[in-house]
Amino acid sequence: MYKIQANQSGTRSIEITDQHLETIDKYQLMRNLVDSNGIIDEIVLDKLKFNVRSLIESENGNDKNLLDLCLDVIYNANMKAVGLHNFVLLYADWKSKHKELEVDSPQEA
Repeated sequence: MYKIQANQSGTRSIEITDQHLETIDKYQLMRNLVDSNGIIDEIVLDKLKFNVRSLIESENGNDKNLLDLCLDVIYNANMKAVGLHNFVLLYADWKSKHKELEVDSPQEA
């Protein structure tokens, strides 16, 4: 379980689980999310919300993990641009460690 700071003053936080991160990875929700300027603002958060809403509609709400991600993180009342920025950083760190584990312990065919 991870905890990200959701606002600038640090008074709000959101708990992130490995399942949330795996769902982000499964649907590649962070891919092409941030523009080339690298700025994460409310527009980027809205873009993520629209992408997830589209996925839920196309999946007919069948993926419980995607729904949990929405309820717990993306549509969390505390989620702001700062929170998304910290979430993106957490995901990048998690993904790099996840790749290291895959390299260190290759699966047998």
